[in-house]
Amino acid sequence: MDHNKILQLLGNETRMNLLYLLLKEDSYVEKLACELSLTPATICYHLKKMENAGMVRCSRSQFYIIYSINREVFDLPLKEFIQKSPKADQTEEEKYHNQVVSNFFRYGKLTRIPSQRKKREVVLREILKSFEPDRRYSEQQVNDLIHGFHEDHCTIRREMVMFGMLSRDHDVYWVTP
Repeated sequence: MDHNKILQLLGNETRMNLLYLLLKEDSYVEKLACELSLTPATICYHLKKMENAGMVRCSRSQFYIIYSINREVFDLPLKEFIQKSPKADQTEEEKYHNQVVSNFFRYGKLTRIPSQRKKREVVLREILKSFEPDRRYSEQQVNDLIHGFHEDHCTIRREMVMFGMLSRDHDVYWVTP
């Protein structure tokens, strides 16, 4: 997460209005455009910038892509943004992780499943962030969550179990502690 980029993006009135609306409730492009009297293209432009900075997340719900606030970012104290120089603080592993995520995800979607094991594990761990640690999921719920990232939910679910990220008992799944 690039703190400087987030601070720069907050300097735009349209993005601040989008954040205000998303703080109240998750929403989709057309609804946000209507509420702000802007075109959907303008809303998409700003949401993509915010998503790339980690400020918002998106997921698919039937025919809509639903945007929500990334609460982890906005729960940070302001001094976290001011004190850190993110690039200097990053370890080699964090840099590698961020590069893999940047290469394989576009607009919150996994573009392809990496063939290299190390990269695949990074991608799976990124998807795993959407799971709640202490919750039990049905197989359908797991499929739906994964499908928000990539259409091949079966392969990704199986890989997450094989990598030990998810545990399962019959049709019940949970994040492996």
